[in-house]
Amino acid sequence: MFETLKNAFKNKDVRTKILITLALLFIYRLGCWIPIPGINPVAYAGNSADGLLGLLNGITGSALQNGALFAIGITPYINASIILQLLTVAVPRLQEYQKQGDDGKRKITQITRYITIVLALAQSIGVTVSYARGGALATNVFGPMTQTWVVAMFVVVLMVMGSMLTMWLGERITDYGIGNGISLLIFVGIIASAGLAIIAKFQEAFGGDQMAIWELIGFVIMVVAVFMLIVFVDSAERRVPVQYAKQIKGRKQYGGQSTFIPVKLNASGVMPIIFATALITFPQMIAQLVAPNSGFYAWWMTWLGAGTWIYSILVALLILFFSYFYAQIEFNPEDISRNIQQYGGFINGIRPGKPTTEYLSRISKRLTLFGAIFLAFIALVPSVVFAAVLDDATLVNAFSATGMLIVVSVALEFNKQLQSQLMMKQYKGFLK
Repeated sequence: MFETLKNAFKNKDVRTKILITLALLFIYRLGCWIPIPGINPVAYAGNSADGLLGLLNGITGSALQNGALFAIGITPYINASIILQLLTVAVPRLQEYQKQGDDGKRKITQITRYITIVLALAQSIGVTVSYARGGALATNVFGPMTQTWVVAMFVVVLMVMGSMLTMWLGERITDYGIGNGISLLIFVGIIASAGLAIIAKFQEAFGGDQMAIWELIGFVIMVVAVFMLIVFVDSAERRVPVQYAKQIKGRKQYGGQSTFIPVKLNASGVMPIIFATALITFPQMIAQLVAPNSGFYAWWMTWLGAGTWIYSILVALLILFFSYFYAQIEFNPEDISRNIQQYGGFINGIRPGKPTTEYLSRISKRLTLFGAIFLAFIALVPSVVFAAVLDDATLVNAFSATGMLIVVSVALEFNKQLQSQLMMKQYKGFLK
């Protein structure tokens, strides 16, 4: 990766894209510290450190705790993308859009933006209600407008604007930067939260807390071990060999070569964990934002809250379900079998057509099972171990299972994109 970065900065065009990406990411981080008038972040700091709000605060890079312009960040856009992916399976019109190329992609992007506005409005109202319950809404900064509902409306509007601006920054990074801007915004937010948590732990250690030093050393060792496991599984793949028969067309000979179909062990990435946790924590999120003192919230946290055995079983089952669901979307054995047969290819020992489809489907199901078991392990075990070893909830939330998977996946994808950019520039220079 360091060699790729060095070569990237030597190339003028790629260096320009990297600088544009860094500039847009700097603007995003700046928006995570610009305060919204009407919010007192000091009064709310303690409420955003625990529970589900702590996880949201970690993803947004402490913007929620700061009462900043990007308090809800890119999360509405992520949720809108997830909803649209689920609807694509059931709505024929969306399936048609997917098959229309760039024109269909623009239509899907526009629909995603509309859904993002609705979700941003709903989430902003919930967060504002949480601010009000925590005593963080200040009514003395608008002159004669001292009514709470006026301040709340102003805060909601600014949060929605901040969310849409965050989405715009992500799209600009994708268009003019290295690419995959939304993932990079999430990556930067998680890294920023983790960095702040580690700095706070260092301050405790240098302040005379000897236990904090050993906690930090043990924590770093566990994080490195989890990162190595994630990289190992993320790079694992099953290579299915494919042989193409020789074909003579006119005076030219085609085919006659061997290749392979790479089937990744964890093809769905972090999406099953996001789907599973979003589904099971949605009632908790609504109750915590709207009625944190209600009996329903107390019952939910007792039986289905994070850390309970029922919660762990449900999350594992949902990860298994969504892993197979997402695998069906990403890997279609029937289409791959048809393409292989169309170009005169075959898998050694497997007849073309239906037997090839069944063979690829069997391989995909087996790999998906192992990938789902790995995701369930990553989603449950490290968080439990971190919580048992550390007393600092901020540090545990900053290095959640989902966060670590996202960080590793985005870093590997960023490296691949840099390599492809450099390869493309080399081909252009060769053609000239």
